[in-house]
Amino acid sequence: MTLFDLSGKVAVITGSTKGIGKAIAEQMALHGARVVVSSRKADACAQVSADINALVEGQSGEAIGIPANISRKADLEDLVAQTEKAYGRIDILVCNAAANPYYGSMLGINDEQFDKIMDNNIKSNHWLSSMVIPQMQARKDGVIIIISSIGGVVGHTTLGSYGLSKAADMALARNIGAEFGGDNIRANAIAPGLIKTDFAKALWDNPEYLKKATASCPLARIGEPNEIAGATIFLASAAGAFMNGQTLIIDGGRTMSN
Repeated sequence: MTLFDLSGKVAVITGSTKGIGKAIAEQMALHGARVVVSSRKADACAQVSADINALVEGQSGEAIGIPANISRKADLEDLVAQTEKAYGRIDILVCNAAANPYYGSMLGINDEQFDKIMDNNIKSNHWLSSMVIPQMQARKDGVIIIISSIGGVVGHTTLGSYGLSKAADMALARNIGAEFGGDNIRANAIAPGLIKTDFAKALWDNPEYLKKATASCPLARIGEPNEIAGATIFLASAAGAFMNGQTLIIDGGRTMSN
């Protein structure tokens, strides 16, 4: 066993059919975990889990797909139940799925858009964490990782409501870590900077915004999904066993240099 070995662990990752979530699922399987790929579309879950199984063929890791819409509590309850039926438990929960239906001034967002951001980015993570914590308590072992954003630590003129939700996610990780650390449950958040994903395409595909973002970053580039996935391996494995209630900022130094 190495510090980064996840052999025998069961990991549920929301929003894991593309982008950061997919990279996390791939890397956790490559490090030995039995991974549950989950997003809204069943066919996408099936395809990505099949691709992961082909990637790790002959190794200890594997993947299955279980679709779930994070905005529906019943879907999340089914995700937990189906995972337990397949694997018996959940050792690692990665809350990655999120929504951002609005880009612009806070004065222009409507109530439906605001509620969708808060429901998908905060309430769903609270629901899902609450569903898996009891079994982690019973085993005295568990890891919860919430994918937040640097939008939760800096002000933004066009992503304000999204930033509010991501700041709340950091607080959720701290609160879980504080309340359940005595049960050997560790909760941490990761706050990525601009990463080249479909979710953030409206930002990095905008030449003006991309120039501004990279100019304020000491590494002078945006990130790749695997650069976030690597941090989840650290947090989920023995290497991160003393890390609890923290937010790990991964942004090429952008927030440090502002």
